[in-house]
Amino acid sequence: EPEQELQPSWRPDPAEAEKTILAAFTRWVEAGHGLDLPDYDALWRWSVENLDDFWRAVWRYFDVQSDPGPGQVLASRDMPGAQWFPGVRLNYVSHVFRDRDPDSVAVVALTEAGGSQEVTWAELEGQVAATATTLRRLGVGAGDRVAGYLPNGAEAIVAFLATASLGAIWSTCGPDYAAGAAASRLAQLEPTVLVAADGYHFAGQRHDRRDEAAELATLLPTLTDVLHVRHLGLPPPPYPRAVTEWADAARPEPGDPGARRPVRPELVTFDHPLWVLYSSGTTGVPKGIVHGHGGVVLEYFKTLGLHMNLTAADRLFWYTTTNWMMWNFNISALLNGTSVVVYDGSPGHPDAGQLWRLAARHGVTVVGTSPGYLQACERRGVTPEPNPALRQIGVTGSPVPAHSFAWARDQFGPDVPLKSTSGGTDIVAALVTGAPTVPVWPGEISCRALGVAVDA
Repeated sequence: EPEQELQPSWRPDPAEAEKTILAAFTRWVEAGHGLDLPDYDALWRWSVENLDDFWRAVWRYFDVQSDPGPGQVLASRDMPGAQWFPGVRLNYVSHVFRDRDPDSVAVVALTEAGGSQEVTWAELEGQVAATATTLRRLGVGAGDRVAGYLPNGAEAIVAFLATASLGAIWSTCGPDYAAGAAASRLAQLEPTVLVAADGYHFAGQRHDRRDEAAELATLLPTLTDVLHVRHLGLPPPPYPRAVTEWADAARPEPGDPGARRPVRPELVTFDHPLWVLYSSGTTGVPKGIVHGHGGVVLEYFKTLGLHMNLTAADRLFWYTTTNWMMWNFNISALLNGTSVVVYDGSPGHPDAGQLWRLAARHGVTVVGTSPGYLQACERRGVTPEPNPALRQIGVTGSPVPAHSFAWARDQFGPDVPLKSTSGGTDIVAALVTGAPTVPVWPGEISCRALGVAVDA
């Protein structure tokens, strides 16, 4: 009935809302600026009308590490060419490994074939430090480009963090891309090192992609070296460049393999390129979209902290491949100390309940998926495996019909909101999204993201 459609599918519990990072941040801003911000809309309005104050507040609240600290926020509003935080030097990776329990799990890497690997914070840092040493030995330094041809596994995270720690620039394509399609993106960057896997899993099959990886290497004339990842356990093909096995590249120094080797990131300017993503390529060669260290760090503290309320107690599993910006989004929960789950496989194999099974088995607290997957579950009568840890479901990629909100509420109960979000590769984050203090309405996106003056 129309009257029923006007009711929220989820309302925040006032007592729980008061415990969120967003509520604490709001009170902190009110105290520091002498403001009264009674609701989310008031905070949003302040955030877009006072850009300097808002982004400085995000910086200080989440204790962004830099040298020196933040001075001027927005030195130039010219577009294109706006200049943020001039003179500041920092590194994305510095924020990943600070104040972590070395023995707790940072990454859970799963494959459709049943593979399961848990990587602790100490192990992750050790592998990143070792890989950074390998890349440095291969001549990679600040401003150089490292390319990935990798499925969604732990190796992609390690390779990215090692690259970024050096001030080098990361870009990746999944091995489901043909060599020519991958080269149309990666060749623009003139990379010196390629990190390539032997293949990937999907829909019940192992896909050997070594021939494509070798061809890709020939289409990247600036390459000097290849790091070969035995994701399927296969030896390297005859690459046209020098090959180092990933197991050797990412292995901590002999003698104390379990020791936590500290990563010492190179400080770079606020807008120094962190990674390059790509447009769809529907109007010619895909266009590279560059995001900087500082902007990404601030954006994800805001989005993952204030909007999603992620902490070290959470485990995030947003289904994606390395081709999509949601890979960058998912793994950046590491900035908040959140464990991340990565999965190489189809969400619908052996049946449409696969993601819910994996989430329940690994204690995932926040699941991210697509409207298409939710509708497939509904059509096929999926009853998700019970997961007492689950507290939120995120969804993006296309509009979410109202009946999907009803299905999620029926399956997971009234305390697990389904939150729709929309953004883009342009900013590698959300323009409109949800918040822990704002109701969810069926068929709608709850609110405008903080700091984003969006209208429609």
